[in-house]
Amino acid sequence: MPAPETHAGRTRFQWHGLDRQGQPQSGTLAADDEALARALLRRQGIRVGRMRVASPESSQGSIAAAASARVARARIPEKQIVLFTRQLATMLQAGLPLLQALDIAARGAGAGPLATLLRTVRADVMQGESLHAALGRHPRHFDSLFCNLVHAAEQAGLLDSMLERIAAYREKSLALKGKIRSALAYPCAVVVVAVVVTAIIMLWVVPAFEQMFRNFGAELPLPTRIVLEASRLFGRCWPGLLGGIAIVAVAAVQAWRRQPAWRAQVERTSLRLPLFGPLLRQAVIARWSRTFGTLLAAGVPLLETLETVAGAAGNAAYAEASLAIRDAARNGASLNAAMQASGVFPDLAVQMAAVGEEAGTLDAMLIRIAELNEREVDDAVATLTSLMEPFIMAVLGVLIGALVAAMYLPVFRMGSVV
Repeated sequence: MPAPETHAGRTRFQWHGLDRQGQPQSGTLAADDEALARALLRRQGIRVGRMRVASPESSQGSIAAAASARVARARIPEKQIVLFTRQLATMLQAGLPLLQALDIAARGAGAGPLATLLRTVRADVMQGESLHAALGRHPRHFDSLFCNLVHAAEQAGLLDSMLERIAAYREKSLALKGKIRSALAYPCAVVVVAVVVTAIIMLWVVPAFEQMFRNFGAELPLPTRIVLEASRLFGRCWPGLLGGIAIVAVAAVQAWRRQPAWRAQVERTSLRLPLFGPLLRQAVIARWSRTFGTLLAAGVPLLETLETVAGAAGNAAYAEASLAIRDAARNGASLNAAMQASGVFPDLAVQMAAVGEEAGTLDAMLIRIAELNEREVDDAVATLTSLMEPFIMAVLGVLIGALVAAMYLPVFRMGSVV
């Protein structure tokens, strides 16, 4: 008879039973003894009919490991994770057991990578893992903030309401990211169009005019000569220039991914950019405050909250400030004094945090700080877009107009002579 398989000091049991809807379910579960295994399954809404010690041959570890590896490599849009979180919260609020809710979510996800992810999570939960531990095995899709909130909810027995709160938090974060991207995408798109139009003029339009000017029989104006020479230079160098831009872009992406010090420096510098710097700062403060407030409202201890917030801040300056605030709070300093000492928070945010500390409503006050900064981001994006549009159009008009004028200037002079 094979020896019982153990898992982290626990015995693995193979079980068969029925869920709350009378549907047959089966799986394996790691527990200290059979009584604890049955109790864990009852908490998940499973009525156990048969249970025995699993043999090593029945283990599906290699299959699970292969599935986890595929999930780790898969790209799952954040919107799908948010949708799954809200669906899971709704099903739990309706009284469905966790395993059945995960099974329904996996079947509803179809055959894509999200379905594979959810089936892997369900298999881990069926084997006795807590939900936060099962989610924590996929950090690419469920970050430490997500798992910490789920852990706190599991301990308090409020998983359904916490998942609803997590979904709302992630939706707010996605909306904020979308606003920042829209504010940055418009000028970038216009600049790209301007570069493409200029390149077309220099490579094809200007040489056509040069052929015509060879029979002009007179000295060309200085602006025309400058444009013609620039066109010749660009025609000779554009392959190398394009290759150089591609190399620089690839090097920048690789440095961003593999050089944390360089990435941190870029993030700090971005906060000092004209026009865009204040917008990025408000967005980071909104994300920082909402993350902090959400964790505190879930009952996560302050020091652990600050460590999680540091990882979720999205900017090196605020990640370092979070760790500095944690160290100051550990030494007995108040939160608002530590925020003031960090030098990266505006006075209004510091004062609101002080009021929240004194009133014992710090979590709610942090959410209000986030909402205030999100409204300021909305206003800043609208203002920036309205200001950038005429400015960019004016620049494009001057650039394209100057090139066209330089090309037609000899024609105008010929007409005046005639």
